[in-house]
Amino acid sequence: MDVFIGEIYIIFAVNNITPMKKIFQTSAIVIVLVFAFSACTTVKKLPATVAGASRARFVGTWALNKVSYEGLLPGSVQTVFDQASPEAFNGSTWVLTNSGNGTYTLANGTSQTIFWSYNNTSGELFQFKKLYQGDSARKVQEGYQLVVANIDGTYMTLKSPVSVGDKTAYVVYSFTKTK
Repeated sequence: MDVFIGEIYIIFAVNNITPMKKIFQTSAIVIVLVFAFSACTTVKKLPATVAGASRARFVGTWALNKVSYEGLLPGSVQTVFDQASPEAFNGSTWVLTNSGNGTYTLANGTSQTIFWSYNNTSGELFQFKKLYQGDSARKVQEGYQLVVANIDGTYMTLKSPVSVGDKTAYVVYSFTKTK
């Protein structure tokens, strides 16, 4: 009898160990596969609304091809960016670096150093500050904000709001990317 009980005990013990061992082995294999597949996933492109991803769309050299008006008569705006008439900006070149530094150069050769940024907290805004010799962008408090109407790899349209009575009109700047 003792041998028979021993065999039952041995069979019972072997049968209990084997399923536990298989569960452990299966669990270990599943965990290893999960780690292997998660390590092999590709990096996803940041969506355009994430800061940094949107900013990259602006980097490059842009030629301002056309200044037009929405809700305004041509010539009704005398000066933009506290510098010149809107038409004087036709043919200007804007160089925007990833660091936020930049310049624009008018067709007549006048050049202006700027610090630019992109703000998407309340709509899409391109904003810049004029910098003069010795200025630090952090210390300059005044600047300009333009509504981003369109931007892709080749074209950019920025709109500068102008108050006309109780309505908002726009000076529209159309750019083509050259570099």
